[in-house]
Amino acid sequence: MTAEHPLPEPRRPRRRYDYAGSGPAIYAGSFAMIRREADLSRLPADAEKVAVRMIHGSGQVDLADDLLIHPGLVAAARGALRAGAPVLCDVTMVATGVTRSRLPRDNEVLCLLGDPRVPGIARAWGTTRTAAAVSLWEPRLAGAVAAVGNAPTALFHLLEMILDGAPRPAAIVGCPVGFIGAAESKRALAGLRAEHGIDIPYVTVRGRRGGSAMTSSALNALAREAE
Repeated sequence: MTAEHPLPEPRRPRRRYDYAGSGPAIYAGSFAMIRREADLSRLPADAEKVAVRMIHGSGQVDLADDLLIHPGLVAAARGALRAGAPVLCDVTMVATGVTRSRLPRDNEVLCLLGDPRVPGIARAWGTTRTAAAVSLWEPRLAGAVAAVGNAPTALFHLLEMILDGAPRPAAIVGCPVGFIGAAESKRALAGLRAEHGIDIPYVTVRGRRGGSAMTSSALNALAREAE
């Protein structure tokens, strides 16, 4: 619309349902309900808010039973972000879900799926575009916060890069979702120290559950202590 033809003012519909309309009140009530209903006792104490936000992002209180959180995750991720480290995301949905105002140093939030090299790499390597895009993280990977919320192939590829000597991120949020490879890729992340002697702090969730909302929720909790 031009200045001569402005958009009409929206018309508020008649209130017909009884529901909470205040954003802050909804958040506060949701977090309080999660703490009442979820058993968070086995998780690292400083990771409680990470767990609460991930449960909030999934709507599933029993997610707490499947969360695996490295005891050094919060300190490592928050320290990296405060030092200005970038957040590397496998898909744009994860990147879009990061609340920029929570980032302590106006940190870069990057997804390289749109890089013009990605389709050719994926074809040549016989892999997914998300995995191909992860290969382009290497110059920025050292000390970064890496986040995989969609593609198991992306998490597998990241772990293979690290095992081949790529720079190590400060922390990994590894919560790909799906039926093929999701549970297996997360088991590989959780077993990185025991199986390969590489200790990188991480958060993941056992089984098929995961996804962009859950991953960005974890990133938002790691970015700032305040809820």
